[in-house]
Amino acid sequence: MKKIFKYSTMAIICLTLASSCRKDYDKINTDPSTYNPKTFNPNFLLTSAQLGYSGSVDLGYDTWRANLIYCSTMMQGLSSVINYWAGDKYNLNPGYTAAYWGFSANTITSGDGAYPEQVRIIVDLLANTKGKQEYKNLYQISRIMRALIFQRITDLYGDVPYSQAGLGFLEKNYKPKYDKQKDIYMDMLKEVTEAVAALDPTADKPAADVFYSGNTEKWKRFGNTLILRMAMRLSKIDPATSQNYVNQVVGKTMIDNDDNAFIMGDLSGGRTTMNRNSQVLSGDGGQEQFFIKWSKSFIDQLKGNADPRLGVIAVTNLFADKDTKDQNLNPNRNPATQKGMPNGKDQSLVAGLGITLDPSFTAFIDYSSPSPALIKKNGPTFVLTYAESELLLADAAQRFGIAGSAADHYRKGVVAGITFLKQYDAAAAITETVANAYVDAHPYNPANGLEMINTQYWVLNNTKLDFYESWANWRRTGFPVLTPVVYPGNATNGTIPRRFPYPVTEAATNSENYNAAIAGIPGGDLLTSRVWWDKQ
Repeated sequence: MKKIFKYSTMAIICLTLASSCRKDYDKINTDPSTYNPKTFNPNFLLTSAQLGYSGSVDLGYDTWRANLIYCSTMMQGLSSVINYWAGDKYNLNPGYTAAYWGFSANTITSGDGAYPEQVRIIVDLLANTKGKQEYKNLYQISRIMRALIFQRITDLYGDVPYSQAGLGFLEKNYKPKYDKQKDIYMDMLKEVTEAVAALDPTADKPAADVFYSGNTEKWKRFGNTLILRMAMRLSKIDPATSQNYVNQVVGKTMIDNDDNAFIMGDLSGGRTTMNRNSQVLSGDGGQEQFFIKWSKSFIDQLKGNADPRLGVIAVTNLFADKDTKDQNLNPNRNPATQKGMPNGKDQSLVAGLGITLDPSFTAFIDYSSPSPALIKKNGPTFVLTYAESELLLADAAQRFGIAGSAADHYRKGVVAGITFLKQYDAAAAITETVANAYVDAHPYNPANGLEMINTQYWVLNNTKLDFYESWANWRRTGFPVLTPVVYPGNATNGTIPRRFPYPVTEAATNSENYNAAIAGIPGGDLLTSRVWWDKQ
């Protein structure tokens, strides 16, 4: 399914409606000539929530700090020598780790972060569609979207406001409690299961759905794939529940790359509609385009296995210097010359730390950058993919002996993880023949099956620039095996971080619930503390 969605005008309408319905609440409930419950179309709120989740409306703030500065470098997908890229060195920047959360979980106004940009909007949408037959499918899709949104939030922070979140305006609850992550996961699994079962192909078709244009069959497969992902997150902490939900969705998840959920960027709306990862990696953030490179760990993995993806996801000599944002129209795409940059380095002249003193250094342009195909500002932001589904089924098959053949799912997942790249750009297309030949040359081995599966999951999510998911799955499985960096003064004693601390603003805006949540974290509110499902 080709999903080229030009949404700049739609985004502006959605964001305006999402904020104005609060600002003029008294007026719209007394003046029948303005928007009111009888005239307002809630479909546009779905668009806003989807764009918010993709990062398309955050002006680069939470995507830049959470996905790129922290998750990408902690997972050694990307590497940086910029001093404020704290994740590369396991340093704590409280403003950056708080960026994805947003100013406050009890906000009733617009702003950066998941709670104001995503939670507030999806909660409004649920309230505006529940029990209304004309919005039957929109309501069920909204339940699935709510779980999608909250899985990322709780995976990053642990126990978070959930059941009472986003209700500051609707119920005057300005101090939401922090729900236990276990309870959040159990409720999300229940909600998505019920929502998928209730989707009705004969009912409404939400036209403002930028994932699937209201296609209920695709939403069913998306929902079941999300259930699979949530269930496998519990594979160590609650294997019985994990297996139960995996068995529920076997044979009902995504069936090919045409089911991939993604949003295409658009340049006509300026910064409000462009692809957020691309905005940073192509130079809008300052000097990132010159000093952010693929990590040595990642490039070595691809290069050492003659992975065909290397020739389309990495280039050298892309930007001439730190002050140039114009891309070289003919960068070096030769897989043999690609070179990843070590993590944990800086621009000092201290032995062991300064990148220019590293034995691998020749010039910055000789390190591999994400290729132009991956960093188009009007390119796709991937949300959930068929390849992820198959690799998770492979994990379930290997780990639990359910869901079919681990080797078959592994092959399908790896092949899909190679061939989906054409959805970035035709220049990144790799044929199924080439992909199958790669798997034939690297056959599945049950003896180290979980490592093979989850290393491929890491490669996949690195190439789709979803480093949130790379980090979450690494914490669950421990694969790939990454060697931590040792940077002076780091906040984790040289270990890879396990969660984001809560925003310090919560101490002022929601102190009682915030303090209770902190008291319940073994080891304290630290980068090294573990979320509930992250069992040692």
